[in-house]
Order: sequence, then structure tokens, then C-alpha cells
Amino acid sequence: MRKYEIVFVVRPDIPEEEVDKLNAQMEGIVTAAGGRVEKVEKMGRRRLAYRIQRHREGFYVFFAVEGTGDTVKEFERRLKVTDTVIKFLTVRIDEDLKRAEKFKAFREEQEARRAKPKGGSPEASQTAGPAQG
Repeated sequence: MRKYEIVFVVRPDIPEEEVDKLNAQMEGIVTAAGGRVEKVEKMGRRRLAYRIQRHREGFYVFFAVEGTGDTVKEFERRLKVTDTVIKFLTVRIDEDLKRAEKFKAFREEQEARRAKPKGGSPEASQTAGPAQG
């Protein structure tokens, strides 16, 4: 299963109870399609960067979902037909997480190498000095 982050913007004139109902409905869609909702966060009312359908503000909602492509396709289809949603964005993040874990392991390996003393035998450091004899 892949991991996705979905953010959608709801019209600002919608009461918060309806936003909660919409969230519950979307959670049901994900679980019915065989996915799993990891996190739901209501980010609140914020000013939009530009006007969308004559609105200057919107209520932002964030979903972290684990599922298949069909799960996300159904989620997006429902968002498109819901009149209260004015904009949405879906991002697949599982590849980014793998890349970040690999990079973290590489950094830890480098730190472990730096922490070890580099010197070999003590005689090796004496050969660089002046010759006695």
C-alpha cells in the first residue's frame, strides 16, 4: 500500500459541523475502499493566495491516507462532485519517505566512520619523523 497526503479546501461559509460530516464521509470512503486513514487534521480557516470561485478564504483539511491508487481515485472523485470543496491536492509520499530513510542511514554510517579513530599502528606515525641512527 502506498502513502498519500490529501489537502482540500472547503468553502468558508460552511459551518464546522458540515466540515466534520464531510471528514467522516471521506474517512468512510477510504476504509470502504480498503485503505487506512492515518491522520485527519482540520487546519482551520485561512486566507487563500488567490481567489477561487469568488472566495478569498477557505477551511483547510488535511488527510494522511494509506491505500491503493483506486482508493485515492475514488476519494478525488468524491471531492470533485462535492459542492462545498473548492480545491484539493493529492501527493504520493511513500517514495519520498524511502529516499529520506536511505539518506538518513547513509548519514549515520558516515558519522560512525568519522567517530572511529583513523590511526593505524603507533609505529606508522614515527616513520614520518627524523631518522635516527
